[in-house]
Amino acid sequence: MSSLALEVKNLESWYGESHILHGVDFSVNDGEVVTLLGRNGAGRSTILKTVLGLTSKRAGSVKVYGQEAITMPTYRIARLGVGYCPEERGIFASLSTEENLLLLPEISSGGMGLDEIYEMFPNLYERRHSPGTRLSGGEQQMLAMARILRTGAKLLLLDEITEGLAPVIVEKLGEVVGSLRKKGFTIVLVEQNFRFAAPLADRHYVVEHGKVVEVVAQNELAEKAALLNEYLGV
Repeated sequence: MSSLALEVKNLESWYGESHILHGVDFSVNDGEVVTLLGRNGAGRSTILKTVLGLTSKRAGSVKVYGQEAITMPTYRIARLGVGYCPEERGIFASLSTEENLLLLPEISSGGMGLDEIYEMFPNLYERRHSPGTRLSGGEQQMLAMARILRTGAKLLLLDEITEGLAPVIVEKLGEVVGSLRKKGFTIVLVEQNFRFAAPLADRHYVVEHGKVVEVVAQNELAEKAALLNEYLGV
C-alpha cells in the first residue's frame, strides 16, 4: 500500500460548461492532516467533490492509496477507504440520531462501533433517540462526522465542518480531529476558519482561482503569515 493516502495531479473539473479547477496538484501522506485554504469560490470544496467524482466532468489523476481513481464511479472510490463529510451535512431528518449512525454500510473493516463513537461524541449519546430535525447545528455536524467513522474509511474529506457553529462546538471539533489523527486517520480539511485549522494541520494548501498557489508547512506559519494574510485576508 502506498505511503501516500491521496495524490492529486493536474486535476481539472467542470460543472456543466463551467471550468472550475485548472490543474490542481497536492498530496497527503498516510496519517497526515492537511487543509485546503482559500476565499469563498476559490474551488476548495470542488476539489473534494472532484476527488470523489461528484462533478459533471473531471480530468487528470487522483490516486487513493496508490490506486488510480479518476475513471472510477463514486461508490468504488468510497470503497477504497474514503469518507466524505459534505458542507450540507446530509442528515436524514425523519431518522433518529442512532438510526442515522446505523444507516451507512461498512466499506472496510475497522469502522468504529457505537460505543466508541458515543465516547467521542457524548452529545450524540444523549440525543440518540432524537430525530435529526431536533438536533442543533453543532450536533448535526457531529453526527455527520460520526456517521462516516462507522464505515471503516481511513481517508476523511471534511468540508467546512466549523461553519456557523458556536466557539465551544468548534473547540470540540478541533479535539475530535486531533483524536482521529492519533488513531491513524488521514484528514483533508476544507476550512474558512484559519485559527481552527492552523494548529491541526501538517501542511496548508492555498487555493485560488481553481489552482494550488502556495504550500505552507506547519513550521512555516510564522514566517509566511503575511503571505497567508494576503491570500486569505485573515
